[in-house]
Amino acid sequence: MPKSLFQTFKTTISGIDLPEKFTFPFYYEPHPLAVIASKELQKYLEKQTNFEHNFGLIEGQNGLIIGKMFGVLVCQNQNNELGYLWAFSGKLADQNHLDYFVPTVYDMLHPSSFYKNEEEIINQLNRKIETAEFNSEFNIAKENLNQILSEAEQDIQRHKNHIKIQKKVRQQQRLDAEKELDATAFEKFVEELKEQSQQEGILLKKMMAYWNYKITDAQKEVDAYEEKLNELKELRKQKSNNLQQRLFAEYAFLNGWGESKSLGEIFDNNPPAGAGECAAPKLLHYAFQHDLKPICMAEFWWGQSPKSEVRKHQQFYPSCKSKCEPILLGHMLNGITMDENPFELNPAEGKEIEIVYEDECMAIINKPAEFLSVPGKQISDSVYARMKTKYPEATGPIIVHRLDMSTSGIMLIAKTEAAYLNLQRQFIKRTVKKCYEAILDGIITSKENTIDLPLRVDLDDRPRQLVCYEYGKPAQTQWEIISIENSKTRVHFYPITGRTHQLRVHASHPLGLNTPIVGDDLYGTKANRLHLHAKSITFTHPVSKKEIKIEVKAGF
Repeated sequence: MPKSLFQTFKTTISGIDLPEKFTFPFYYEPHPLAVIASKELQKYLEKQTNFEHNFGLIEGQNGLIIGKMFGVLVCQNQNNELGYLWAFSGKLADQNHLDYFVPTVYDMLHPSSFYKNEEEIINQLNRKIETAEFNSEFNIAKENLNQILSEAEQDIQRHKNHIKIQKKVRQQQRLDAEKELDATAFEKFVEELKEQSQQEGILLKKMMAYWNYKITDAQKEVDAYEEKLNELKELRKQKSNNLQQRLFAEYAFLNGWGESKSLGEIFDNNPPAGAGECAAPKLLHYAFQHDLKPICMAEFWWGQSPKSEVRKHQQFYPSCKSKCEPILLGHMLNGITMDENPFELNPAEGKEIEIVYEDECMAIINKPAEFLSVPGKQISDSVYARMKTKYPEATGPIIVHRLDMSTSGIMLIAKTEAAYLNLQRQFIKRTVKKCYEAILDGIITSKENTIDLPLRVDLDDRPRQLVCYEYGKPAQTQWEIISIENSKTRVHFYPITGRTHQLRVHASHPLGLNTPIVGDDLYGTKANRLHLHAKSITFTHPVSKKEIKIEVKAGF
């Protein structure tokens, strides 16, 4: 193993106890050792001259701005010496291999790899396909076919129009002849008209046969070129599929038992794009490959945030779930004792729901923070479950609207289906007025009072949301500053729409307030709680039809 990859701490770490369990990679607070290792990596990134990459931190630097996730793995070598490994997600400076960083699990960019060889064959096919598609004779043949089709359509339509006109002329001639001719002459004249009609029909058939011949002949010429083109495309498809399947098989990860499992096996031959390229699987694979014992790990963002996401420079983030969870939890961390999975713990345990208003058809509650509105995949305890128990005679869905698990505050509960439908209709028509109170982790300087950023779910890292102008749903929020306290800003939010994580993203995103809510573990920094509270709600009572406004003070 190259000595440069397993690095010893440059900072004094005496007195820091080792963690008893390894980091649960999808929700954690970094252990002090991982924090120190991260800071030493960050210091290197600030001063290094080994590669050039524009993270968006130096004004005027050349190249496309690309922020990057980095990871550190604190581990022990066979001599029980404590040190760490570094990794970056994907490629860095268009490379897979850089000094001091562990390599990718499988290097597709290596000149001698089967991937590069097969990729060149596919590229050659691409060039042949491009040549075939832009072949001048092929294009002339297509133009000729289109011209014939156009002429045929116009010619046949002209004759059909002529037939319609002549039919009306003959009808009038028949009427006139009936008045002017005797029976014998009239019968003979009618026969002549029929003959004219038949001749026009025959001519139409001949015209159609002529144009069908011309079209068929021109189509054969086009088909000959398209057949060659489709053969090349089919060959490319087969080559690409074979390459992909071989890559899925070759791209294999080790675990602590020395067992190897490929991407294809882990994802049933259908992995998401970029799976296995993140920092965490790279670090663990290298550690297992070189008999290093994992102690703890952390991943952080370095550089400007992507336009669609919320990523803060130097902020720690968990591993992405869609790409990394099956690799890490499904294979690589088998047999390693980890911190408890917080998603399997009931955050509502020991908490009570306060009823702030109640009548025969509805109730209004104050939901505690870290309390599910409806049952989750692993936890059933929720507002819905508690209200179902409290109101066993209630009909209808009960939950009129939801709050994020981490958000506290007012929720409407319907005891009857009629009340539910009435209240739902008010939400759909956006006649319900809501006010949220939040504390933002900084001082706001923005003068705008409306945020308009469309949102959609991050398919690679649910439930995180992305700003997306192409596929996102409209999301608007009005806001106002209430006070400045200890270098933090207390605000009121007035959501016009009700998208998932709307207020959290609108607060933290650079195109929003660029200041996350205090305690936001997804878009900011974790604290004792998310400082976001549904403070008040105004609506029309489903039975009395009177306007009701309920307010519950925030607990922060």
